[in-house]
Amino acid sequence: AAEKYQAIHHLMVASSLANKMAHEINPSCKIGCMLALSGIYPKTCHPDDVLGAMQFRRRALLFSDVMMRGYYPSYAQSIFDEYHFSLQMEEGDEQILKKYPSDFLAFSYYRTTAFDRNAKVTTTTGGQQGVSNPYLEETPWGWPIDATGFRYVLNELWDRYQKPLFCVENGLGNADTILEDGSIEDDYRIDYLKKHIQEMRKAIMIDGVELMGYTVWGCVDLVSAGTGEMKKRYGFIYVDMDDKGNGTLKRSKKKSFYWYKNVIKTNGENL
Repeated sequence: AAEKYQAIHHLMVASSLANKMAHEINPSCKIGCMLALSGIYPKTCHPDDVLGAMQFRRRALLFSDVMMRGYYPSYAQSIFDEYHFSLQMEEGDEQILKKYPSDFLAFSYYRTTAFDRNAKVTTTTGGQQGVSNPYLEETPWGWPIDATGFRYVLNELWDRYQKPLFCVENGLGNADTILEDGSIEDDYRIDYLKKHIQEMRKAIMIDGVELMGYTVWGCVDLVSAGTGEMKKRYGFIYVDMDDKGNGTLKRSKKKSFYWYKNVIKTNGENL
């Protein structure tokens, strides 16, 4: 972990220098950074769950805190101390981070998770992972479905940084079935996206969050980065291939394809 934090420091300095270069080429450029995030709730109102959830969340937001604010937060050293790690700064690093922060934060949102003071926590492809939430339904892969959590995270990030946000990944991984007539009735995907778009609208219109964009993961079925499976499908378009690479690669439009086409056409007015 210590080596990873040192490597990430160099990455963040390089990102700041890329921001500098881009703004020199075109001062109107907006350059952002992207993090895989989820939402974090305390499992209970026990103070240790609440404090633990905050500390767990900081492990993800440490990186955006540096890249968006331009400096390491005071809590960073407490994380480094767990690994007996001392961050090595090159001359000028602090000044570079401070002077050239990111202009917006891009992030992924698929789910939320709960922090339990008595359980182990990890970080996975979809963000941080704690324990299940009894108030939420889950996908066949155990990811909680939490549209309200999307609004919560949008507000959390906007309050924290006061810079534009861009949700670059949001979607539902599920096993799709082709019916006898060749259609794919993925109403569960439509329901997931519809509810998330509704909560996104509330964040913008009611809460005043500045959200510069939203893109779905992903338009075409592909191998899931989280599990390495083809059967965990996210797309609007079905690709005929199984987990072992067998199939014709024929592409078929799912029900969600036509639904989302109309969402785009009406700019989200018709869900």
